[in-house]
Amino acid sequence: MDHALVRSIEKALGWTGASGLGVEFARGSMADPELCSRLLTPQRLLDVVMRRSLSPPQFRCFEHGTELHPDAYITRQVTRRGQSLPVADMDRIGRFLRSGCTLVLDALDAFDPTMEVACRALQWWSREVTQVNTYLTTADAAGFSLHWDDHDVVIVQLAGEKYWEVRGTSRPVPMYLDVEPNTEPSEDIVWSGTMKAGDVMHIPRGYWHQATRADRGEEGYSLHVTFGFVKRTGVDWLTWVADRSRERELFRHDLDRWGGADALVGQQERLADEVQRLLDDYPVARYLVAREQERTPPRQVATAGVFGPPTAVLCVAGFPPHVVHLGDTVEVLAGGKKLTFAGKAEPALAMLLSGHPVDLATVSKETGVNAAVLAEALIKEGVCAELTEALSSGCTGLVPTGT
Repeated sequence: MDHALVRSIEKALGWTGASGLGVEFARGSMADPELCSRLLTPQRLLDVVMRRSLSPPQFRCFEHGTELHPDAYITRQVTRRGQSLPVADMDRIGRFLRSGCTLVLDALDAFDPTMEVACRALQWWSREVTQVNTYLTTADAAGFSLHWDDHDVVIVQLAGEKYWEVRGTSRPVPMYLDVEPNTEPSEDIVWSGTMKAGDVMHIPRGYWHQATRADRGEEGYSLHVTFGFVKRTGVDWLTWVADRSRERELFRHDLDRWGGADALVGQQERLADEVQRLLDDYPVARYLVAREQERTPPRQVATAGVFGPPTAVLCVAGFPPHVVHLGDTVEVLAGGKKLTFAGKAEPALAMLLSGHPVDLATVSKETGVNAAVLAEALIKEGVCAELTEALSSGCTGLVPTGT
């Protein structure tokens, strides 16, 4: 999938591909400043906040560096039938914005089609699960205290300015669930300075960092998005392999607590031998492939043809679909599904699974294959989605049409 944000991040950081994720700190600037406002503006973020039923921890508000109680910015909207929904109190939020605060909205990709498509493009690029969190800070509001994240992040400054300090790690590759705490910040300052609109920064997992507008005065604001990439570790692989052990009878037997020391040792030896076979049968490469193919696509509009057959579609699989050639047939593996098509459908499938908006009539004309029939199967299994106005708007100017 070709996406303007992915290309801009690569050029800004001097990367070719996603191999730099998690390796070392990197920083640069995007060549096209108009891309920032195309992705998100403060007004559009506030519009999302206003129109959704939001509550902590997904939506939070901070003042003077301290998280406010939800009652300070969340109210209850009661419908005519007595249903009570938590919604943002926009008047109170407006006052906080004027005096200086930070609004945080996690997983904006679940609400905004532009960010949904952008995260999917970054996920296809990185082959890692990706989520975007959004931060709007006004006036001289302080940021979060020095902290580290348990995943790699790419930060894009979309508007305004914010001061950052980034330090090295104090524990190699720390984890959220770890054997010891990681609470002592590193003294090694990797970079400090101001991020301006169009600037991009990559902070690997475990690097300490903080951002603030405390020295910016009472005017101005900052809007940045943080794309988080949750990479898999050896612990994840071993957990996955352990789950596979249930397939084998030997691992399902009770441990022989009462048979004596010799019986227990014998059982352990048999288990250890089978563990080695299990590791050989389920190598890391197989785990990474399975993780991609089993990723469930996000929810999408499905009209089932009630309003007429779809005329255009978009592949919404979490990762690039895996296409397997089997003589006269082609298998598509994506979203936990395996779909089999005739071999002659391959050119049309390549277009439909490109991750770009495609017009079905155009696909049929260029390939000689009835694309509507293929699209119907792909939509039914959640691999593709009808190209709604919202999805189309999330691609416009960012993702080219066709392959």
